[in-house]
Amino acid sequence: MKKWLPLIIILGLIVVVGGWFASVNNRLVQLDENVMAQWGNVESSYQRRADLIPNIVNTAKGYAEFEQETLIRVTEARSKATAMTVDPSKATPEQMAQFQEAQSGLSSALSRLLLTFERYPDLKANENFKELINELERTENRINVERNRYNETLRVYNPETRKFPTNLAAGILGFDQKPYFEAEAGTETAPNVDFDFGGDKK
Repeated sequence: MKKWLPLIIILGLIVVVGGWFASVNNRLVQLDENVMAQWGNVESSYQRRADLIPNIVNTAKGYAEFEQETLIRVTEARSKATAMTVDPSKATPEQMAQFQEAQSGLSSALSRLLLTFERYPDLKANENFKELINELERTENRINVERNRYNETLRVYNPETRKFPTNLAAGILGFDQKPYFEAEAGTETAPNVDFDFGGDKK
């Protein structure tokens, strides 16, 4: 029996360590899936905004006197924002910053566009336009909510990749920290795209 005791101990340690690795892996996989799913919600919200913009621009184009340069800037900013994608499983802080910069550029261009609508009472009275603006406002709010929820999933996932001894397994298994959405100056709340159309919004 003494002859086999060292082998039994080694095998027991392998089983214990292997079971621990499996447990850590399963937990990190679940947390990673939560992060990926929430990122999908973020992307969906941004895509919804991108889908609304052509309709808003086309509606404004129907008014010949509307500033064409403003419309061009929004279209170009939309193109840049939609071209910038991030794989959250491999994202770096630099990539996330570039993604945010592209989306912020679109937000700025869109804000300038919306402000110019105040000069066109006939456009503001357009029922289709009013619904588009209301939908845009809801979408901007949804973007803010989904970004915050994404950060919340990271506040659960990231510490697990750093805590000892889980961090030892995380490094071996390929689970790295993921970058947060960073708050930008003046973006504590969703952009204000609310207009007074003289009635309640849907």
